[in-house]
Amino acid sequence: MRELPPAVPASSPLRSNQSGSLFTYPRYWAECYGPAPYLPMSRAEMDQLGWDSCDIIIVTGDAYVDHPSFGMAVIGRFLEAQGFRVGIIAQPRWQSTQDFLALGKPNLFFGITGGNMDSMINRYTADLRLRSDDAYTPNDEGGKRPDRAVIVYSQLCRQAWPGVPLVIGGIEASLRRIAQYDYWSDKIRRSILIDSAADILLFGNAERAIAEVAHALAAGRRVDELTEVRGTAIIRDGIPPGWTEIDSTRVDWPGKIDKMPNPYEYVSEQPAEPEADLQAAQPLKIIPLPLQHKHELDLETTYVRLPSFEKVSHDAVLYAHASRVLHQEASPFNGRVLVQKHGNKEIWVNRPPLPLETPEMDAVFDLPYQRRPHPRYGSATIPAYDMIKTSVNIMRGCFGGCTFCSITEHEGRVIQSRSEESILREVEKIRDQVPGFTGVISDLGGPTANMYGLVCKEAHSEIGQRCRRLSCVYPTICKHLKTDHSQTTQLYRRARRLPGIKKILVASGLRYDLALRDPEYIKELVTHHVGGYLKIAPEHSEDGPLQQMMKPSIALYDEFKTLFDKYSAEAGKKQYLIPYFIAAHPGSRDEDMLSLALWLKRRKFKPDQVQTFYPSPMALATAMYHSGRNPLKKLHYKSEKMVISRRLEQRRLQKAFLRYHDPANFELLREALVKMGRSDLIGTGEQHLVPPAPQRPRPFAGKVTGSRAPRHGNRNGKPR
Repeated sequence: MRELPPAVPASSPLRSNQSGSLFTYPRYWAECYGPAPYLPMSRAEMDQLGWDSCDIIIVTGDAYVDHPSFGMAVIGRFLEAQGFRVGIIAQPRWQSTQDFLALGKPNLFFGITGGNMDSMINRYTADLRLRSDDAYTPNDEGGKRPDRAVIVYSQLCRQAWPGVPLVIGGIEASLRRIAQYDYWSDKIRRSILIDSAADILLFGNAERAIAEVAHALAAGRRVDELTEVRGTAIIRDGIPPGWTEIDSTRVDWPGKIDKMPNPYEYVSEQPAEPEADLQAAQPLKIIPLPLQHKHELDLETTYVRLPSFEKVSHDAVLYAHASRVLHQEASPFNGRVLVQKHGNKEIWVNRPPLPLETPEMDAVFDLPYQRRPHPRYGSATIPAYDMIKTSVNIMRGCFGGCTFCSITEHEGRVIQSRSEESILREVEKIRDQVPGFTGVISDLGGPTANMYGLVCKEAHSEIGQRCRRLSCVYPTICKHLKTDHSQTTQLYRRARRLPGIKKILVASGLRYDLALRDPEYIKELVTHHVGGYLKIAPEHSEDGPLQQMMKPSIALYDEFKTLFDKYSAEAGKKQYLIPYFIAAHPGSRDEDMLSLALWLKRRKFKPDQVQTFYPSPMALATAMYHSGRNPLKKLHYKSEKMVISRRLEQRRLQKAFLRYHDPANFELLREALVKMGRSDLIGTGEQHLVPPAPQRPRPFAGKVTGSRAPRHGNRNGKPR
């Protein structure tokens, strides 16, 4: 049995220490129990393991599947590897605290997540209709999680066990760490830290932060001492001494401000105690955002002040500005602390977490997952598990920066790749452990299938450390980005040669502008790893909407399709691209959707599944939707307004253009074409988009004899 790591003296600087490996912490004493077959979900399971209590209890909105594609399993197994006893409360009933009492009181903290999906997106469609199903629930049953699950679960944990620290995380908390536009209520909501009354929020993939928090609490530190852990957000009463502020609360700083006398330096009037905290004697400088480049600033003691919750609630331009600043400060190499006032409290968002190195990624994925749902669920099917049970996640992160997507905001822009050996070991585990395995790996991918191993060639140089680009591939592919796909090609070839493996498919989305840089990769992909269809996401055909999405020109899609068809023919296969498109994205006019519909018709493509833009919290496109301004550009109150489809009728029309071939949409499209002055597109020819309205039966014009017209008969009234 190991001793507890020594507690850090209260006078020590509370700096985040994430420079070492994830697995270099001294293990907690409970490691003597060893790994559990499954993380326990009941007291009976705890008794079988010999546990009298849990050190940490994870509460999740998903069914518990012990698989590395499920967040609760990754964090639970990771904490177990650190020596802690971890229990799971999955999809608890929220009408009372009963389910939150099931495992007893955790010794250290509750870890609370809404699940792999945001609970609101999970429960509602883009048209705000309640979904009847839930892929993360046994038998696809809907209604097993509450709206705003993180808030509800946190409040019930607090009621059940007052005084136990609450740590919130996962994508739902991650995307709500500051004031955010809420599509479902059509208003700005406060940071989820305020509404949940949690003690600390972990954003992104949180292994580094959760390890630091867990070991600090185990060492006897209080949760309110953990103020500077990277990848966390907390609530503070004020600003500690010794920090420099970059004031970003305005969009209208005077252009000549650098020539004015500098009134922004403020010396704290609070006297410092002798021999006490030396930082208290340092002046607090306030620098307007336009002047930060003129100062040498220490990243460790500099923060950016965002417009307050109260201001962004009433000023959509300031909201878009705050969104722009947040995304500019998202790099783990140069992102600064963000501070946003909520009433008399400060939401303090620490610097982004450092990405995992390849050995750390390998260790996380090599943990002893059962790769199956918990036995509690018996023979029930869990659709999300069925979808991924034979797939392998080879990397994390995405540097595409698509404005409508939440991957970058949650996982970051730095690609974190596993080693080939780790990936191949997982393929072999699937082969050997998954019941009924047929020899087919359903996906070898990640957020973007062909970003594996692609990193900035200058990441460790001054160029990489200073870069603040929102995308490595837009408006053009950065010259410093590695685009050689040979590492991925080699991985595919090694994986498909493993004994017992018949086929390796790639089902994750593909970034085709990157793939065009390496035709050998496209040939390997098309020849061996496409199961008849390949998903690809051009999203639109018109440059205007594509610019707002930060997506490449449709011409590059055509180039990719040419190579796809060529290599398919050479392999003697009939294979098809399945392109995805978005309707009603900010900046997309009805005329743009009409052009897209004509583009689809010319190519004889009839989409079955189409997506309407869904404003997810914190996305740049959501800031566009709410403000009508483009945060990709510097904002002013006179900034050009964007076209936004907010009304349900507008959104349905734009979606109807994508499904121009559906008879249910013909009448709506005919009315729209007439209003747009494009009646020439109504007809039965190849050049037409929709057929004309069917002619109605002519009214009866004959002479009626007798007391009333015949109810049944031919034109002259005689029975048929």
